[in-house]
Amino acid sequence: MQRKTMKITRAQHYGMCFGVRDAISLAKAQTQDEPLTILGDLVHNEQVMADLKNRGVTIEKDVNEIRTKKVMITAHGASRKRINEVESKGFQVIEATCPLVRHAHNALGRLVSQGYFPVIIGQGGHVEVKGMTEDLEEYSLIEEVEEVKGLPQHPKYGVVAQTTQPIQKVREIVERMRQQFPGSQVKFSDTVCRPTKDRQIAAETLAKECDIVIVVGGKNSNNTRQLVIKSQSFGAKAYHVQGPEELDGSWFSGYETVGITAGTSTPSEIVDAVEEELEAIASRLSGRGAATEFAVPAMHSQAGLLRMD
Repeated sequence: MQRKTMKITRAQHYGMCFGVRDAISLAKAQTQDEPLTILGDLVHNEQVMADLKNRGVTIEKDVNEIRTKKVMITAHGASRKRINEVESKGFQVIEATCPLVRHAHNALGRLVSQGYFPVIIGQGGHVEVKGMTEDLEEYSLIEEVEEVKGLPQHPKYGVVAQTTQPIQKVREIVERMRQQFPGSQVKFSDTVCRPTKDRQIAAETLAKECDIVIVVGGKNSNNTRQLVIKSQSFGAKAYHVQGPEELDGSWFSGYETVGITAGTSTPSEIVDAVEEELEAIASRLSGRGAATEFAVPAMHSQAGLLRMD
């Protein structure tokens, strides 16, 4: 008996967002005239960074190792302290900071100026979180609901989040804070970006409809990692791959529905290549091929037009 055709479905929202796309375009344009150094990874995607290096872009994490006149701040942003350090050494600073990351910085600054003790919900050590916190005299950084119990007592809390945090978890943390500190004011400024929210919601829908979800993105990408967690939380088997070469045909034996989503730093051509490999795997497994569906055609490019919340 011939096996059923494996159906492949892309998420309604997936892949590269406008902030990442603009940062990449800016880096390519800046390196055409003279050498450029990016202070850290412009985006958390290995293929993108390899392409920039092939174009002559230098990547440095240490300011003292920079040998070019022009220095670019990554899409994840940087603190004023960090930017001042670079400028003080005579470098020309070019900012590729995502507008939604800048929005988060501004929201945090307003809360601090209004006398709120800052609480940042995010991943410790992440470059975006460092950029948000390095200018602060005091703050608390938490990532999970359970960490709320360790917060110091303050009369006023101002809460923001790393732009790629799952909004549901962020709201749970804020609610737990209000329960734990009933006598304190807890003011939450929603800084989770729209592209992240859209991709999280779409991943949830995909996971409910598919046996397996393939999440495409860089291994160091927080938003990609969160898509894996979201997919798993709704019962789907989820695999995180950086490209088609990491797919394993044995994952799909006995399964009929496979979903594809991708993090906000993942180029569309990588998603296309992953889908092509999935179709080849489906053909080998069934002898007939795959049926491919798009939740909404080309919605990933439309997501790039979305602005701040």
